[in-house]
Amino acid sequence: MTSLEAHYSVRDVEARILAALLAAGLDPEQRLSPEVLGALDHFHTGGFRASRVLQELAQIRAEDRVLDIGAGLAGAARMLAASPGCRVDCIELSPDYCAGAVLLNRLTGLDDRIAVHRCSALELPFADDSFDAVWMQNVGMNIADKRRLYAEVHRVLRPGGRFAFQEMTAGETASSYFPLPWATHPAENFLISAEEMLSVLDETGFVVDFFEDASNEQLSGPPVGGTPEVTAQAQLSLSVYVDNLAQKAENATRSLQEGQIQFVRGVFRAKW
Repeated sequence: MTSLEAHYSVRDVEARILAALLAAGLDPEQRLSPEVLGALDHFHTGGFRASRVLQELAQIRAEDRVLDIGAGLAGAARMLAASPGCRVDCIELSPDYCAGAVLLNRLTGLDDRIAVHRCSALELPFADDSFDAVWMQNVGMNIADKRRLYAEVHRVLRPGGRFAFQEMTAGETASSYFPLPWATHPAENFLISAEEMLSVLDETGFVVDFFEDASNEQLSGPPVGGTPEVTAQAQLSLSVYVDNLAQKAENATRSLQEGQIQFVRGVFRAKW
């Protein structure tokens, strides 16, 4: 996802998020759950439900130290910090998202388990062998240098550590519908094919545990049920942070349907 066109002050960012929460009928003075925030802070295909799927595939444990790359508002980090209860470091390049993540960590009472770092995925500020798992959702398509990205992931993982990701990859024909959630113009679209991704991961030092094309899954529909949390989710929206959200989402759906892009997920292990 692309950030706001102009950077806001921390106070402005907080005001936008608090206004969205109040409009959805949520009380920021009461501790919020990661689930109720899912429609706002899971910036990726399939939303909160897709994060749960990836969590199960990666077998994230309470004792794991996890790195979330391109964490956005840190929705997945809060999900993991709440259950199973692990510690998570988030890296994010956008100052707006960092400020929003810090606020939401505090409102969910999870700020003691989550650290937010503003930095590049290509220059991770961590020592070698620091993490049991690296987590990444819909981030690689924003980064042209895939080899360097995966090399950094491998470097900070402990031997046998898991790299859990979901990603958009290039399909059989070139993308033609813009703007997309990750690219306003074709020059910003850094997709590679699934075959290329697997090849680069292998060359970088990863072995596959699980990999699938999940393009046909219906993960993103509206919440179902009638609880207050579901009502709040239905009123929250990524539009708080993402311009032209409806058009971008429509273009992405059309691109998937026509095979211009694919949605994949995987869990790989760092080999030595």
